[in-house]
Amino acid sequence: MTGHERTPDWPKLGPSMLIATAMIVAIRTAKWARTGGIDDEESDVEVELDEEVSFAARLSFRVMTELLREHEDLFPHKLVPTWEATDDDVPK
Repeated sequence: MTGHERTPDWPKLGPSMLIATAMIVAIRTAKWARTGGIDDEESDVEVELDEEVSFAARLSFRVMTELLREHEDLFPHKLVPTWEATDDDVPK
């Protein structure tokens, strides 16, 4: 082992991405008129809502990428061991 590399802890960032995406969808759709009812079988099929979710996911990913690039200290990190091959590691 030659040391450690500091990398973002992606499993801990997952909930942040989910929350950010849900917030974007909630804000952008807050004033939409309600469609369908509780008993409506097709209430899950809404092309407009699917497009909003896709947009929100792309937007939150872009924001997270930029923040990681410019301000990575804001997010949790983990230390990953780095290895350098030695003569003992090379098969003969």
